[in-house]
This record gives sequence, C-alpha cells and structure tokens, in this order.
Amino acid sequence: MGIEETERLSELIAGAALSEALCSIAELGVADHIEAGKPQPVERLAKATGAHERSLYRVLRYLASQGIFRETENRQFDHTPVSATLRSDAPASFRAAGRMFYLMRRAWPEMHHSLLTGQTAFQQAYGEPMFDYIGKHAELPAVFDAGMTAFHGHETAAMLDAYDFSGLETLADVGGGNGSLISAVLRRYPKMKGILFDLGHVVARARERLRAEGLADRCSIVEGSFFESVPKGADAYILRHIIHDWTDEQSVQILKNVRKAIPSHGRVLIVEFAVPSGNQPALGKAADMIMLVYTGELERTEKEYGELYEQAGFRLSKVTPTASAVCVVEGRPV
Repeated sequence: MGIEETERLSELIAGAALSEALCSIAELGVADHIEAGKPQPVERLAKATGAHERSLYRVLRYLASQGIFRETENRQFDHTPVSATLRSDAPASFRAAGRMFYLMRRAWPEMHHSLLTGQTAFQQAYGEPMFDYIGKHAELPAVFDAGMTAFHGHETAAMLDAYDFSGLETLADVGGGNGSLISAVLRRYPKMKGILFDLGHVVARARERLRAEGLADRCSIVEGSFFESVPKGADAYILRHIIHDWTDEQSVQILKNVRKAIPSHGRVLIVEFAVPSGNQPALGKAADMIMLVYTGELERTEKEYGELYEQAGFRLSKVTPTASAVCVVEGRPV
C-alpha cells in the first residue's frame, strides 16, 4: 500500500472527529457569536461559550479545513456558507440537527454491537429504543423536531416541485410529527384538506403550528398508532421518513393499515431515500448508517419498497425523483 492510500485511510479513521466536532460546536452555539464578514478572535468565542480557548481554536481550525468556518489572521474565525447555517437564527438553521446528535451521541460507539448482532446500537448504549428515550427526556422532543426539520425541511419544497398533488381532496400525513410537512402541502394547494395522524404526545406539538399558520380549519388532528389503524377519509396517504424506522414486518403492518383505510382510487406516497446500486456516494447510504445505529432499521432500494407494497396489497406505480436526495415512491391499491 502506497503513501496515498495510507494517508487516505488515516484521514478516514480520523474522520470520526469531524462529526463530533461539528456537533459539539452546534451544542455550544459558537456560530451564533460570529456575524458573516466580521471575524471574531477565538478568545472572545471561548469566553462567550465557556469553551477552553486552545481546544476551541484547534477544533475550529480543523473545521475550517473542511470548509466549516474560515480562519483569518490572528486566530480569528469568520463564516463560510456552510457554517452560517449553524447560527440559530439562520434560515433553515442546521444547529438543532447537530445538537440532536450531540445529546444522543453515545450510540455511535456501539455500532460494532450492531455489526455483530444486528441489534440496535442506541438500545445497547441507552438501554431502551430511541423514541422511548426521547419521550422520557423533556429537553429532547423539541430538539428532535427541530433537528428533523433541519435534516429534511429542504426536501419539502423539492417534493412539491417534483410531484403533482393536484386533484387530491384530502391528504393524510401518517406519522406527521410537528405538522411541518402537511402545513407546506396545504399552503401550496389552498383547496386541499389535511389529516395529521400521530401519537397523542406528538400531535400536541403540531396544534400550535397549524393554528399559527391559519390552517387549523383545513387540517384535522387524529391521535393514534399506525400499528393499530390509520384514519379513513383521505384519498392519499403520505409517509415521509416513517418506513425507514421499522422492520419489514412492521412496515408491512403500517401499510396494511393504510390499505384498510384507503379508497380504491387512492394512492400512498412513501417519501424516503431510494438507495442506488453501484459504488457511487449517496446521501441515502450515509443515512442508512444513521438508521443502523439509532433505530436499528434501514433505508431501502426501489425494489425493496415495491416488495413492501406488494405484501400490503399495493402495487408500486411510479417513483418520482426530486431535486433533493429523496424520492416519492407511489403505490396504488391492487
């Protein structure tokens, strides 16, 4: 093995530091203390965030080498377009995503446990499934909601630009969380009505959003578990980043419950990464590692989505790519 290969592997092994550094900087809120075009000395940043000055400098220097922050003269740091998104007040701020992983960071070292056993690294680290853990820690649900919006919020406009929802009277958002997705769809389609369906402690966080956006009269909120049933009354059911949280058997059960509720002319829309074949990099492949560690489940290929649909009484009718990394995988009742 030559020098190039050796140093490439050395960089990759040290790459764990990049995620840890980014998440720690997000938790400290360092980006909030820098305005673009106004570099700040590291000693001021350390004092503002309670960080150790020399250590903070070393971390920021490393992040700057990756295009996250920019070091100027005299140990000062300015923003790059990437680091600017870590500000709390940035449009589509990414800070909450970093904080989310910081607050649940003990899962990653247990990836080896997943490799050996197929069991969830998160449960090995924390003693319970991720969603149970989040529900028991008061500071986490809001951070998780904001983190998911940071990760996936940009997908919404890309999905709406790519997939035609016109002609639908009522859209049910299954596992709709904080309501960000159904709100965006209803804003784009003023004549459409919505149903937001999720667990009781989850939908409570959506009511305020719908009221604030003036959509409460167009979107009903239904509490329940999609493992038991989903509400009737919609002609389309959308599941964004839901199926990837569950086993094949559980996913089929969710889809079978949709099948019981959906009209014969209806459609079900799975919005997820579709993992490509071949060796090219893909965000879906990276997301698949997150799923392996945090929920124990997986991102799937188009073929695998089709197999889930078939087992649940649907046929895969089309796959619509978007400008983001996700696709809209449409199923129709058989």
